[in-house]
Order: sequence, then C-alpha cells, then structure tokens
Amino acid sequence: MKGVIPAAGEGKRMKPYTNAVPKELLLVGDKPIIEHVIEGLKIAGIKDIIVVISRGKYAIIDYLGSGSSLGVQLTYVIQEKREGLAKAVECAKHLINDTFVVVNADNFFYPKDAIRDLISFHFEQEADATIAAFEAEDVTRHGIIVAEGNRVIDIVEKPKPEEAPSKLGDAGIHVFEPVIFDAISRIKPGVGNEYQLTDAIKMLVETGRKVIFREIDFHVDVGTVRDWRKVNEMVWG
Repeated sequence: MKGVIPAAGEGKRMKPYTNAVPKELLLVGDKPIIEHVIEGLKIAGIKDIIVVISRGKYAIIDYLGSGSSLGVQLTYVIQEKREGLAKAVECAKHLINDTFVVVNADNFFYPKDAIRDLISFHFEQEADATIAAFEAEDVTRHGIIVAEGNRVIDIVEKPKPEEAPSKLGDAGIHVFEPVIFDAISRIKPGVGNEYQLTDAIKMLVETGRKVIFREIDFHVDVGTVRDWRKVNEMVWG
C-alpha cells in the first residue's frame, strides 16, 4: 500500500513564516509537521510514500531526501499548477494501482496509530473511501459530513456556519480505492475555484459507492499561526 502526502499549497495563512520556509517544514515539537505525518504512515506499515509538491518548495526535498533516514522511501511529484487538493492527489495517479492513503502534509493528529486503525476499518467495512473525522470548531475550514451510522450520505466543503449540516469534520486523512480518480476526473472547480477532494468524495456517495468515516481522538489542521502555536503548546506541555 502507498501513501500520498499533498504538500503543494502556498501556505498563505501562515505568512510571514512561509515566506522563508514551506509550512510543512515548520516545527511541531522537535520535528517538522510533515515528519509527524510520515511517522503516522510508517506506523501503519506504509513505507512507500509519494509527496506532491509545487515548484519553489524544493526545501522539502532538501530536508527529507530519499526518506531513508526516516525508514521510508519517498517519491516526489510536481503539481505544476495549484488547482486544489483533488488535483494534487490526481498527480499521483500514475503511481497508484491499489488501495492507498492520503494524509494532508499540515495535519497533526493523535494517536499516532490513527492511520493504521483507519485502514483496518476500511477493509473490514469493504469501503470505497474512508474518512477520519473529528468535531470541528470552525466548519468553514473543513469538509463537513452528514452521516447515517458510520456511512457518509453527504459532505459539504467549507460551509457557512449557519448552513453547516453538522459539526463532523473531515480530518484530512483518507483511505481510498482507485475509483476516487474517476470521481476526480469528473468534478468541476468548487469552493475557491479549486478542484476540491470533498467534491470527488461527494460524487462517490452520489454514485452509490460506499463512503464511511471513523472519528479520531485529536486533530489540528496546522494551517494558521494560531493553530501552529496551539499544537506546540500541547506538544511541549
């Protein structure tokens, strides 16, 4: 099984820090955010990992190298044009032929074995897509799930607070079957005029595919300076 880490985003909300360093290399505790993600994949038994970057973010390659120092094998793919998370995932399509895991590069989560648990749940339920979920404080920053039991029946990208169908947020950790690539190829630009992975997941739901979720204990999308400080305060105690 392979892992995909989308790391092509510009990091606008983390400026001025990201003027000098890609947000994925900002420290959480004693290591960069992306290294925590790689550790989670490794615990899940995933050592073949594709990192999707954009031009100008070569510092990630300089830091991580081949991945051998972390006990994994890294392959880098360039997303030539920033068109959204769905298109970033699609950049890895030519390297995927089986079940795979996508974890956002700015994702700090706990416990560290959450990915392993999500994969097991995915196979037990014979799902086409499985989403790690959490209770979102700010629904405007996440895909928001409508559920029946553990089945996803709808998902909405970054709704306004008054329009949010629930508080159950997509935590940015997914297990997918390759059918997701067909859904990505069929979606149109959505929120922010970008190709949203949420819309591809929604298409799976609408076409009768089995999409499920499992809640995790702790998740922070380290996408703002406030959240970066919050996570570091927690890590350092």
